[in-house]
Amino acid sequence: MSSTIDAPAGKRPPAPRAVLTARNGVAVVFALNGLAVASWFSRVPAAQEALDLNPGRLGLLLLCASAGSLLAMPTAGLVTQRLGPARTVAVSVVLVSLGLTVAGLSASLVGSVVGVGFGLAAFGFGSGMCDVAMNVEGAAVEKRLGYTILPRFHAAWSLGSVAGAGLGAGAAHFGVPVGVHLPVLSVLILAGTLVGARAFLAATAEAAGAGEPAARRQALLAAWREPRTLLVGLLVLVMAFTEGSANDWLAVAFVDGYGVDEAVGAAVFGVFVVGMTIGRTVGTVAIDRWGRVPVLFTTIAMASAGAALAVLAGNGPLAVVGVALWGLGASLGFPVGMSAVADDEDKAPARVSVVAVIGYTAFLAGPPLLGFLGDHFGVLSALGVVPLLLLPTLALVPVLRERPAAPDTQTGAPAAKVG
Repeated sequence: MSSTIDAPAGKRPPAPRAVLTARNGVAVVFALNGLAVASWFSRVPAAQEALDLNPGRLGLLLLCASAGSLLAMPTAGLVTQRLGPARTVAVSVVLVSLGLTVAGLSASLVGSVVGVGFGLAAFGFGSGMCDVAMNVEGAAVEKRLGYTILPRFHAAWSLGSVAGAGLGAGAAHFGVPVGVHLPVLSVLILAGTLVGARAFLAATAEAAGAGEPAARRQALLAAWREPRTLLVGLLVLVMAFTEGSANDWLAVAFVDGYGVDEAVGAAVFGVFVVGMTIGRTVGTVAIDRWGRVPVLFTTIAMASAGAALAVLAGNGPLAVVGVALWGLGASLGFPVGMSAVADDEDKAPARVSVVAVIGYTAFLAGPPLLGFLGDHFGVLSALGVVPLLLLPTLALVPVLRERPAAPDTQTGAPAAKVG
């Protein structure tokens, strides 16, 4: 594979070829996971029309994917420890592809709500399991490289989601049925992800299977009792809510609160996505220079100020500036939280699983919470919850401070910089 994620030259130790190959493989897996998720959500209107669902029933149907993800994550750490990240990703992408195919065919050809529900549950389960495994592998690659890169993997996920949304919009424009679009894309996602997973670190996969099942279960239970892991999970929960609230409601809020048309509302959401992608791409340089704590304190404060400005600006152009700051500021919390709990590679699968369960609760509870507030106060005003949650979260930032780790014994790469 060619290099896909590069960094400033002259400031990093040379990395073995296998580590660079694994880096690129992880980037591919992240990007294709984002492509899969966005491909479904871009065709939700088509599925709704095919199934003749009102908004309430559609909302219940969409919960199947979230429920599948939350069911997967408590055990995803155990599975990753047992099989290794590469094989876990391989198993999970089969579920993702199968789920997308079943959902697409059930909506377009069969017209079965139950079939779509089962497809989305499988899709969500596979996506949730893949999320844990690819973050564990990304953290292992980051440790061997000796510099911060996990946020760039999440930037690859964002780029994949933008591509998925674009392909979905194109398919809708040209009248491609969901039952054709999603199955065809599923095959490409399956093939590409399997190729990317083959590039993962072999040593990581071998080591992950070590240990008795009872010991792995004990490690997961122990992770749920670790104060630092739980506090990082709480921080990731708020950052997931900060990101998810914009994904779900930002375009609607501008249409409802500022009176713009739907095209402008979609463009405003695009500003947020671009801000997220830029933040995750360039934020790694800032973290390597100044450390996790100062950078995350600054970016979370920026997200709080940007969200408040977007809600309170009173005019569209100034509010869009707030949206840009919101996207930049929200970009690093989730990936850096995952990186922080993976500082100890041996305990990373269990800890990442715990943080993922806590963090993804925001994607399940956030939409109905903001919808309830939106019914009473308006969608734009409801988004004022975001800065109110972010400000006290600043007190949690010190838990992200990196713990010194020994150099990797196989590659000789130094431990990542202490932040």
